[in-house]
Amino acid sequence: MSALDDLITLLDLEAIEVNIFRGVSPDENRQRVFGGQVAGQALVAATRTVESGRLVHSLHAYFLRPGDPTVPILYEVDRIRDGKSFSTRRVVAIQHGRAIFNLQASFHVHEPGQDHQTPMPGGVPEPESLPDFKTRMAPYKERMGEWYDRPRPIDLRHVDGDPMSRQGNPALGQQVWMRADGTLPDDPTLHACIVTYASDMTLLDTTVLPFGMSWETPGMQMASLDHAMWFHRPFRADDWLLYDQHSISTGGSRGLAGGAIYTRDGHLAVSVVQEGLVRLGKGS
Repeated sequence: MSALDDLITLLDLEAIEVNIFRGVSPDENRQRVFGGQVAGQALVAATRTVESGRLVHSLHAYFLRPGDPTVPILYEVDRIRDGKSFSTRRVVAIQHGRAIFNLQASFHVHEPGQDHQTPMPGGVPEPESLPDFKTRMAPYKERMGEWYDRPRPIDLRHVDGDPMSRQGNPALGQQVWMRADGTLPDDPTLHACIVTYASDMTLLDTTVLPFGMSWETPGMQMASLDHAMWFHRPFRADDWLLYDQHSISTGGSRGLAGGAIYTRDGHLAVSVVQEGLVRLGKGS
């Protein structure tokens, strides 16, 4: 199986009771569950309880405790409301009898209306002109160890250079092209869940770029606290998407970053905002 097939399997939760689903984590050497995985699985759980034809238009989530990658995660769905046009769901992710994550998501029947968006940034190199992950990170292969060779379901291509070499060079934001590394079924819910998974991969790093720092800075401790997304227009997660990210505020050991995800032809597909712990300890 490809890494993308593994991700699709990861998002295919087991229904164990009405409104209760079980998810697992990949067999990787992680200290905690990747936040994008929990968010993506929780969105899958919510979607499984919503009638066909209603697609997610927004989600708001809090990361409450680190997830344990060695045990399954239970997702309990509360069907808060089903109206004529909207459905609202609350999902709580549970491990060891305690909540580790909660999510509220709203789903909407498609309706026609006026259309406006913030324009896509210009002058961005085409994704094919940029090195893929292994090529970009080859100089750091020994330092990264087994993380370098690990299969990756998301093809992520940094526009502004690799994260390591940007240390010491302050910036207010960053851009990456991203797409699922393979072909996905024609299921808009799956595409939304995969972009939810991918949206957590680089955004919090943006909050320390103004200081010329990165997640690798000695003494740096970073963890997602909350995550919000708004889904504006149709997209495919297996087509190239530009993730334009910027630092909004960093202070009090917290950082806030925003992101806009555009389709290659310039449509604003998703808006993202995330706050996270950004704490410098010993070694800083």
